[in-house]
Amino acid sequence: MQMADFTTIPEAMAVIKIGIISTLAFFVALAWTPLLTLFLYKYKIGIKTKTKSVDGQVASIYHRLHKTKTGTPTMGGVLVWVTVLMLISILHFLVPMSQIKLIQRLDFLSRSQTWLPLFVLVVTALLGAIDDYMSVRGLGGNKGGGLRFLARLGWLIVIASLGAYWFHFKLGYDSIHLPGFGDFEIGWYYIPFFVFIFIATAISSNETDGLDGLNAGILAIAFACYGVFSFFEKKMDLAAFCGAIVGSLLAFLWFNIYPARFFMGDTGAVSLGSTLAVIAMLTDQVVVLPIIVIIYVIESLSVIIQLTSKKLFHRKVFLSAPIHHHFEAIGWPETKVTMRAWVLTAVFASIGLIIGVLGMGK
Repeated sequence: MQMADFTTIPEAMAVIKIGIISTLAFFVALAWTPLLTLFLYKYKIGIKTKTKSVDGQVASIYHRLHKTKTGTPTMGGVLVWVTVLMLISILHFLVPMSQIKLIQRLDFLSRSQTWLPLFVLVVTALLGAIDDYMSVRGLGGNKGGGLRFLARLGWLIVIASLGAYWFHFKLGYDSIHLPGFGDFEIGWYYIPFFVFIFIATAISSNETDGLDGLNAGILAIAFACYGVFSFFEKKMDLAAFCGAIVGSLLAFLWFNIYPARFFMGDTGAVSLGSTLAVIAMLTDQVVVLPIIVIIYVIESLSVIIQLTSKKLFHRKVFLSAPIHHHFEAIGWPETKVTMRAWVLTAVFASIGLIIGVLGMGK
């Protein structure tokens, strides 16, 4: 009995490709983590525990909870995006020279699927790294170092606007897909909608990156979901790209779980949040994004409520914001806050995944 050649089955090959790339990303990231750790500790790229909140008032509760973390290296997010960049570059430029068919098919850099998210990942990561370095060295216009919020918001708007222009005018995106209902055309309103999703996700990711392992776990679940969406939409290179990020994030999480060896920093949180938003738009699954990253929604709402209440009524709703610090302040151990956030993310991500897949209508 002659066996079928599994290398001719597209779906089987896609699953193998995604699995290999995800695994490679994990082990490559693990392999060069000691080098990154040595660099961060050698040049003392460590955080300074904040003493003031974003509105300029004394953040006594936050400082009490996190003063022991002063000096812990930041910019650990470099581990994720550099690993993805290395992997996609090596497989694109070196693997085609191989005579082995299976290896040749591992290339996942493609103009239609991965160019734009890779561009966003790297550019925002570099800008985030600059901000992280300025914060560590006490440089910049912000008190304590780093770029002012408006400056960071400004470059995010520029990148988001470029992405929105490309999506709308080059790729022809002008509608939003509502699972189970179909596509709703919004014309040029797609541009401000794209910018809003991009900035909201990037900032929410940054706000959530406040406890050991918290944001990395949420992001790993979210990118895994969008890898599944990409697979069902037959965007196999994009699915592999998501797999590479998940693999790298799991390696990062290995060292970021409490007590963290290093933190993600803006170079990780902002860039991965931005990239997640782009992939959500690229897969036309942006409507389920708030469900999948429900923690981001809760974190951002807590900050908005806190700032609004302090501004209008001169009183706090939460002991400390974002809300994960409030739970710490009332006595929850940091690990309990983190793991409960992971559980909540897993539950809601499953719901979002089911809604998205069943509502594709393709």
